[in-house]
Parts: sequence; structure tokens; C-alpha cells
Amino acid sequence: MKKLIILLFIFFCAVLQAKEYKAVFDCSSSDAYYIKTRMWLVGKTIDMIENQGDSADVALTLHGSCVAMTSESYTMIVADEDIENIKKAQEYLVKLSKRKNVTITACAMSLAANSIEESEVLPFIKISPNSFIDTIRYQNDGYALMTFK
Repeated sequence: MKKLIILLFIFFCAVLQAKEYKAVFDCSSSDAYYIKTRMWLVGKTIDMIENQGDSADVALTLHGSCVAMTSESYTMIVADEDIENIKKAQEYLVKLSKRKNVTITACAMSLAANSIEESEVLPFIKISPNSFIDTIRYQNDGYALMTFK
């Protein structure tokens, strides 16, 4: 019984010491290679946080040229030299979407500006009328802002 109490005490101390990291990664870059590397980095950052025993609550807000990777048919809107990087960025985005602690939002205005129909957007991506409003809300809720420009 005494060992059980000690184990429970240790468990509760560990839980109380765990930190929650909240971050909104805001992507508006038009550099396909940079976008690809940042999508990879978001996943690695979450892994590092979780490997140290903490938790991460992550939001990705996508607008500007960054929305190209949200389209099922991005090859029609991306320059030929950028297709491989956007393809890989989209693969990383799909992996991120499968994590329970990640929310991905694309800006409807940016989708329209990039000639992407909402019906072409990957099904796991939320569409917001204005991703700036979402980013502001996340910041007001205590999320650290990480920008990809």
C-alpha cells in the first residue's frame, strides 16, 4: 500500500510538471522550398515537445501563396519548378493533420486569390473567411505566434 501511494505521488508530480505548449504557425510564404521545410519543422517541433514529456496544441493558419498546398489539384496553379516542393509540403501537411493536437485552417480569401475552389481543398482543412481573424483569436487565447513569410 505504501508503494502504491508513493507511485501515485510520483505520477501526480510528473503530471503537474508537464507543460502545455500552444502555438499558431502562420504561413504566408510564396517560397515553395521554404514552405516544405517549415511543414517538416512543425512536425519535428511537436515531436520534440512530446518527447520531453510535455504536450503541444498547434494551429496552422495558411494564407497568401501558402494555400497552394491545400489544393488537391495544386499542379494547375504552382510553377513547374515548385511542384516537387509543394508535393512534399502537402505530404507533411497530411501527416500533421493526422495528429490529434493539430488544427489546420486555410483562408477563403487566399483560396479565391489563388484560383482554388473550396471543393478542391483537402477534406481535413478548415476554411475560414479570414485567417487573420483566426490568428488573432489564437494569440488572444495564449498561443505563441510563429510566422512563415
